[in-house]
Amino acid sequence: MKLISHRGNTLGTKTELENNPDYIMSAIKDGFDVEIDVWSIKDRLYLGHDEPEYEVNLKFLQNDKLWCHAKNLFALEYMLLNNVHCFWHQEDDYTITSRGHIWTYPEKMIGKQSVIVCKSKKETVDTFKKSLYGICSDFVGVLI
Repeated sequence: MKLISHRGNTLGTKTELENNPDYIMSAIKDGFDVEIDVWSIKDRLYLGHDEPEYEVNLKFLQNDKLWCHAKNLFALEYMLLNNVHCFWHQEDDYTITSRGHIWTYPEKMIGKQSVIVCKSKKETVDTFKKSLYGICSDFVGVLI
């Protein structure tokens, strides 16, 4: 099962560090994939949840361990054109990533190809017992 760090978090939410490239690389070094939030503004790429914060380049985004959540249309188009693993969603129950995985909104039904977002430590631990492709959570570190 894929264990996907939510914005770099692995043992709880650290809002002040989320989407920071160093924080993300630390989670990858620890063996996790990472879901990140990507913006494209005036042909420049940024990470950040509510707004663009950290400038990055295409090479950074082309890391196979990243699951890139496009935060605007320009980011989605750019990533699709440049073979970056990406997806778009807001509150959709399901969306398909550019590599064919089913990104699943919290607390929705899951299948064997689902990656579900878990909001709590308990939900993360309970979901780990199920048959699915992956879990994205701030608490994936408790599963290893």
